[in-house]
Amino acid sequence: MPRTGGPREMDLWSLSATGEQAASSGAPEGTGSGYRSRSGRVKANACRGPPPAHAPGPATPHHPGDNGAVNDRDDLGGPELVALRREAGALESVRANRGWWDAQAPDYYAEHGAFLGDDDLVWGPEGWSEELLGLLGPLAGRDVLEIGGGAAQGARWARSQGARVVSSDLSAGMLHRAAAIDAARGWPPIPLVQCDARHLPFADASFDVVFTAYGVLNFVADTEQVLRQVCRVLRPGGRFVGSLTHPFRWAFPDDPGPEGLTVRFSYFDRTPYVEQAADGAAAYVEHHGTIGDRVRAVVGAGLTLVDLLEPDWPDGHEQDWGGWSPLRGRLIPGTMILVAERPTAQLQT
Repeated sequence: MPRTGGPREMDLWSLSATGEQAASSGAPEGTGSGYRSRSGRVKANACRGPPPAHAPGPATPHHPGDNGAVNDRDDLGGPELVALRREAGALESVRANRGWWDAQAPDYYAEHGAFLGDDDLVWGPEGWSEELLGLLGPLAGRDVLEIGGGAAQGARWARSQGARVVSSDLSAGMLHRAAAIDAARGWPPIPLVQCDARHLPFADASFDVVFTAYGVLNFVADTEQVLRQVCRVLRPGGRFVGSLTHPFRWAFPDDPGPEGLTVRFSYFDRTPYVEQAADGAAAYVEHHGTIGDRVRAVVGAGLTLVDLLEPDWPDGHEQDWGGWSPLRGRLIPGTMILVAERPTAQLQT
């Protein structure tokens, strides 16, 4: 049942500085956060082709060039995974991505922590920060919610601007990392909530701003359901900003080099990308939507689209991030940022 009052008055599912999860009854399942670490990425790209005929049942390992690709997980101490395209429902996506990010949180932070910063809000691999783009608007004195916040870097930046913040994520492993950063830095703990962004545990009209930087939107089966929740918890006139992989990238192999510049797959194929174990259990899921799909989800959720950004690759930035690279970034968009607002109440005439 929704509680009354803003986030300062709520009981939060929090993590202590020691990383122990506070007791909570019925904490809902959550959504994913972030892009993967090097050790967690599937090495071949043939998986973005059509799914094998047996999908979604138990998988048979495939070799590069077949319809699926094998990820050697020996470096992670986990099972070998097969990457393929098949249907994946809402709960399967939630369970898979929560488990993935729980396991990957240390490696992800080790690989990308320096680029992201511990108290910065970076909108994507191109390196554009909120300090440079100014998409959230003035934050001083405002209530701000981060969804898919990972280690809460964006929430810390918002707090530095005078906001009252809460950072949420599906993954306890990511939230443990957030708490560990605060403890190591001697910073006041960020309020942390483990929850499913499809069912945000906040009262209506609790926040002035909600944002996510590469969290949630690519990892859920129903983006509009998440955005309906965002609209619900926003106050009238409140703003949502969310970045995600640019839909155009779905048509290309995830290769930072020249091979990643040739269209190989249908932009219009919305079949999810799944990495699964031999028993068919999904370990990681991404969902694709076209630009039109994403815009319709915003509008269908009751929000007003204010802007849609496709950040270019800045001069002097030479760092690869998975399939993002200077070569590709200067030719095709890699990130899309949606900026939307909850409409203010209509004046009675």
